[in-house]
Amino acid sequence: MLNLGNILDVLTALRAATADRHAELDSRTPLAAAAPDLRAYRDHLQLLETWLAPLQAWLDSYPDGPRQQMPPRDYLAQLRIDLADPSLQGLPAATPLAAQPPWPPQASAAYRWGVSYVIEGSQLGGAVLYKRLAASLAPHPLGYLRGQGSPGPRWQQFLAALRADVVTPVQVEQACQGAQQAFDSLIGLLNSWSTAPAGRP
Repeated sequence: MLNLGNILDVLTALRAATADRHAELDSRTPLAAAAPDLRAYRDHLQLLETWLAPLQAWLDSYPDGPRQQMPPRDYLAQLRIDLADPSLQGLPAATPLAAQPPWPPQASAAYRWGVSYVIEGSQLGGAVLYKRLAASLAPHPLGYLRGQGSPGPRWQQFLAALRADVVTPVQVEQACQGAQQAFDSLIGLLNSWSTAPAGRP
């Protein structure tokens, strides 16, 4: 069994710890379909909103760690702007999603770095999806996927801060636990969505 705490480079450890979960999400989200439509984008946004809203509030309650080292970026606000776009109005009602369990109130900064790794990394995937879907889902602007320009510079800034703040084997292990839990909570939402009685056909 891989001992992630012995991998001193935190990025290498995080990638190893989350590879299977990342692959599962990539194959199961509403936008994973061969030709997703606006309803799939609406469902994708609502899934992320349900996941991100309590997560962002939880992270914002701590002054240290990622919130201290990284300039704030309100991904939730752009997501909600996208949900309000006129092109999504009149679609069939979305399936309600189950409430998430609370995030640990005494989580270490390293654990929160791991959670933030998943949030920040999702912006890279969003940029790829934007290039693939911008034409087919027009006139929706796909502002959440497009982001605020290239995500590359912010991602590199995030990685530099992560590596500077998460350095010991114990911290690396905690960061991996946080990242795994962030993926697991989103996968749990997908599971509740796919089994709901009023689920999407």
